[in-house]
Amino acid sequence: MPDQHPDQTGPAGERPMQGRPAVPPSRPRATPPTPPQQPVHHATEQIDLRAGFPPVRHETAQIDLSGGLPGGLPIPPRPRRQGRRLGIDVGSVRVGVAISDPTGTLASPLETVPRARDESDLDRIAALVAEHEVTEVIVGEPRHLSGASGASAKEARAYSRALAGRIGSVPVHLVDERLSTVTAASSLRANGLDTRRQRSVIDQAAAVVILQAYLDAQRERP
Repeated sequence: MPDQHPDQTGPAGERPMQGRPAVPPSRPRATPPTPPQQPVHHATEQIDLRAGFPPVRHETAQIDLSGGLPGGLPIPPRPRRQGRRLGIDVGSVRVGVAISDPTGTLASPLETVPRARDESDLDRIAALVAEHEVTEVIVGEPRHLSGASGASAKEARAYSRALAGRIGSVPVHLVDERLSTVTAASSLRANGLDTRRQRSVIDQAAAVVILQAYLDAQRERP
């Protein structure tokens, strides 16, 4: 009778498990301990505050920048205000109005507003400021050739104050407008227009001269 051997076939369909040593389970690697952080010591200075805090001195130094920034660096130009500007030529009978483009480069005639005792002309100009979203109003201040102020200049200043009270935070500037009307009339005559029959056109043209001079001066500023 043949020798009897233990059953080494394993489950059905598998080959006999012969000569295969058992594989032990893997062991997790031990993480090395993190060394303790050494405390950092910052040197301090002991201050005796029993008598109160020491006096604080605020010192400033005046720097002259008229010749430019230190080291020859140029002073950067100040930013220009964006938006339309309104030019005003104040007359005893009519008010000429001019307006600029949104970039503040070119002035154009807009309207002639009749003066009124009930100050409805001021209300009309205030409505133009709101309608065109004007950022500045330029009022011409007529002066004599010598530079002295007269009755017309006084009237222009009073008109600008009254207008400023109607347009809120929109600034109103007075500018010297000597010869603005003469310049406007000469320009219209050069273009073949009869200035005697078109007084309202002269008022608008004078407002254009006032506003354009202001825009050019602002563009030339550093």
